[in-house]
Amino acid sequence: MAHEPSSPGGLSRVKTVEEVQAMIHKSFELPKVKFLRQRMAEAGCPVKDNFFKAVVCHGRSGAGFFSPGQGMFVCSNHATFQDEVNQLVIHELIHAYDDCRARNLNWMNCAHQACSEVLYGLDFIFYNFPVQCFSTIWIRAGRLSGDCHFMRELLRGHFKLRGQEQECIRRRVLLSLFSNPSCVGSIAKNSMEDVWDTCYNDTQPFDKAP
Repeated sequence: MAHEPSSPGGLSRVKTVEEVQAMIHKSFELPKVKFLRQRMAEAGCPVKDNFFKAVVCHGRSGAGFFSPGQGMFVCSNHATFQDEVNQLVIHELIHAYDDCRARNLNWMNCAHQACSEVLYGLDFIFYNFPVQCFSTIWIRAGRLSGDCHFMRELLRGHFKLRGQEQECIRRRVLLSLFSNPSCVGSIAKNSMEDVWDTCYNDTQPFDKAP
């Protein structure tokens, strides 16, 4: 599946599951993480510490994903920096929040996928049993998590004085939509454009984009 790292950086040794789990717990002290967990609890979907799991991921290049009903997973063999883990936790919490507030949406719909989270059927193996693999780069999470802030884009080699954030979000959304067999060809781009204004301007649970 196509995926860009949230926090570009140099090579580092592979972390153990225990080390990454400790990094996840460290992220709980971030104000944005605390805020998102509080808002999820208020929405009727409290997430306990065991909602967040470090695992060894096989057969994927992404550093983490959210699986409705199972939790948020960080791949210890792909996530190497604390900042990267922080971004993953924030990003996936936004997906979890959207899943909480919009449980009756059709997640196989490409427009819904472009806006937030998707459940498409890619079998993904870890812990020696199959679960569903979920693509994780969408309009709202891309904007609200800070994945596309100027400095992160600069480190990725993307530099533009105006419009870089939106260009980044569009690029990352399309990378993930192309991974969904239901969103081939022009369907992916058209689905993204159809919901762009609504989803880009939807900053819940924040009053404005952080």
